[in-house]
Amino acid sequence: MRLRIVRTPPSEPDQGPGAGPSAPPPTPQQEAAQVVSDVLADLPRHRGVVVDSPPGAGKSTLVVRATGHIAETGEPLMIVAQTNEQVDDLVDRLAAEHPDLRIGRLSASGYVTPQRILAHGNVAVAGKLPDLGDPAVVVATADKWAWVGDRTWPWAIVDEAYQMRSDKLLRIASLFERALFVGDPGQLDPFSIVDGDRWAGLSWDPVQSAVSVLLRHNPDLPVHRLPVSWRLPASAAPVVSEAFYPFTGFRAGTGHADRSLELTVDGMRTVYDRAVEEAAASGWALFELPSRHTVRTDAEAVQAVAVLALRLLQRAPVAHSERGSHPVTADRIAIGAAHRDQVAAIRAAGVPEEITVDTANRLQGREYDVTIVLHPLSGRRDATAFHLESGRLCVLTSRHRHACIVVARAGIPELLDAHPSAEPVQLGVPVKFPDGWEANQAVLAHLDKHRVPAH
Repeated sequence: MRLRIVRTPPSEPDQGPGAGPSAPPPTPQQEAAQVVSDVLADLPRHRGVVVDSPPGAGKSTLVVRATGHIAETGEPLMIVAQTNEQVDDLVDRLAAEHPDLRIGRLSASGYVTPQRILAHGNVAVAGKLPDLGDPAVVVATADKWAWVGDRTWPWAIVDEAYQMRSDKLLRIASLFERALFVGDPGQLDPFSIVDGDRWAGLSWDPVQSAVSVLLRHNPDLPVHRLPVSWRLPASAAPVVSEAFYPFTGFRAGTGHADRSLELTVDGMRTVYDRAVEEAAASGWALFELPSRHTVRTDAEAVQAVAVLALRLLQRAPVAHSERGSHPVTADRIAIGAAHRDQVAAIRAAGVPEEITVDTANRLQGREYDVTIVLHPLSGRRDATAFHLESGRLCVLTSRHRHACIVVARAGIPELLDAHPSAEPVQLGVPVKFPDGWEANQAVLAHLDKHRVPAH
């Protein structure tokens, strides 16, 4: 027999004499602001501070805020990012929000400075540190910082720290005294072309993320977690949180009524229109093709992805949100897949050039209004570690502000049941949560409520 326990709130007299009404729960803005304040307060107290951030929780905002906070002390700061695109994004935003701050962009030879960086008069770009002058902030990739060995900074900020391999952190650790590490633990693990089994279980495993190795050697460092996603809508944040962040949940910064996707052109009652309409109405759609084992570049799935993208544009969607209203143009749509040959096949299927088509690895950190995803396990006979990696599906299903359409063949839940994890257990390797099998099942269980059969 199942018991139902109902807790009734205490009556007013039990609150004690003179007690007023209970305080309202904090708003998302108040929750996020409190965490940021705690992070800034911890910076001078510890040699390192780690901040875990779910998708769209304001990592860049925190980096910009922390940069201004450190700059006010008068001490120089180095900022480490993982790609040139991330460095340029940070420099652009820092220069715009701190116009009085002198910023140096340290680059490799052959780097072509984009116009958005040249537009800022407070930014200097050079291939060597002395050529920058003496800016308050210097920003570069981890690979570029590895060639700078004749100076030490009192402060460093490492952006997207979970994308950074620990060996790269070791190469630059002597350059700074204190550091703030900011990143998303649910994203893809650092990329490496080297088989890391020989180091598995070692506390200094060079192919593990920089944060994982840092915390194994410094377990007393404070770890903060940003509690609100400003990117994901209220329809997506609970799904992504439950599937990929089971122990460090977060919530959306907006409510269900704050965002909507309006289709301003009538449809033609095709299955593609039904999928687009389901996504616009609920934030999710599963365009399900018949169960079948296929090659990786499944022609039918590739064609479905391309047609859905074209049909979405033809319906002339308009996005309404806390930022106002704007048409969802092709540059605000992304298509994600697991493999580069799938990306090439989708691009060749006639997808407009303005639509971003890329792998999960390259979509990390980016944001769009609507995304279309080719499920990594669609049409497969097996469930390999690559396709089961929870970070891959997390990236693909967390890039959108309004809606996500997943294209997949039927039978994935059965495939997962038939192929439980058979990867060898490595002694000394921390167990990673969530498990890819469990994360996939959680996402598919939700998508089943928004299933649109192709036939």
